[in-house]
Amino acid sequence: MTLRLLEFVVAGNEASDLLPVHSTALLRAHGARRGFWTVLDEGPVEHCLALLLELDDGTWTAHHVAADAGPENGRTEDGEALAHHDGWVYVFGSHFGSKAGPLRPRRAFVARFREDDAVGGRLPVQVVRNRFRVHRAVNDALLKAPFTPLPSGERVRSRFIGETVARGTARSKGWVDRLVPDDLPLNVEAVAFTPAGTALLGLRFPVTAAGEPILVELAGVPGMFDAAPVWPEALGAYVLTGVTPPGALTGFRAVAPTADGGYAAVIGSIDALGKGSVLLEDHPAGGDVTSRHVRFRLPGAGHLVTGELVADLAPFHHVEGLAELDGSCFYVTDEDHRVALWVG
Repeated sequence: MTLRLLEFVVAGNEASDLLPVHSTALLRAHGARRGFWTVLDEGPVEHCLALLLELDDGTWTAHHVAADAGPENGRTEDGEALAHHDGWVYVFGSHFGSKAGPLRPRRAFVARFREDDAVGGRLPVQVVRNRFRVHRAVNDALLKAPFTPLPSGERVRSRFIGETVARGTARSKGWVDRLVPDDLPLNVEAVAFTPAGTALLGLRFPVTAAGEPILVELAGVPGMFDAAPVWPEALGAYVLTGVTPPGALTGFRAVAPTADGGYAAVIGSIDALGKGSVLLEDHPAGGDVTSRHVRFRLPGAGHLVTGELVADLAPFHHVEGLAELDGSCFYVTDEDHRVALWVG
């Protein structure tokens, strides 16, 4: 596949995920014929929303969206995944931590907004920090799953779970009881909603003992935003089979619904090389893995999901979002201090 590069500078930061704009009013306001939402790494979610737009004359531009999370301003970080559901755009935090741990409560959040509200003025964003409730629900689902997740190495367990509990205990945090010593740290990198309204969480980590990517189906995400929150429940977990290279560990980097009722995804490394990753110290086979564009459909029964390889995206190790739109494939890559959109 031949790819064409479109390069942007947006708030001096790199991008995660790629979500087509559905709002005709928003496109019209920018004089655009199509576009994508992306979320920028590291900062609070209200500082990290951006639009990549193809204007009516065929040129491309980027627009950093001013947003307001109200009382949650400044209390989140590391938005990773975007998804449409019931008229809202949802933003999921990674629920992870730094490369060397521990887990960071600020990353355990879900936010949402309506696209039309971005037409004028500051975009209002609703934020719910779940204080490791999603972590608990997913770990409980993995304990019950009909497959074996890759066990944490001793350094991962100590840095991500042990240190998180120690810090929370020292600060008398109520969420400490939602973590137990044998938990696996979650890195949520991809989300897509099903027609039934459940959310498929694509995990970059953990993976299965055979090194294959895991999806966890979460029900009740909108209930988190109720005045009296109802917390999500994990319905079960799936394994994406047939697309992981022999001997490698691969996790999800992006998931998007397709027009035929299936899903497109990017799979790749479980963490980045050369950045002090404790995950890769314990699991080196998960590092030097290039990205792959795949497709799949959820099974009518069972936990095994058969993947189909669409494109090997080598030499890229860091594709973080994809969209299949108007006969083209769009990918966004994680680049230092820039946004790189590739079109094929």
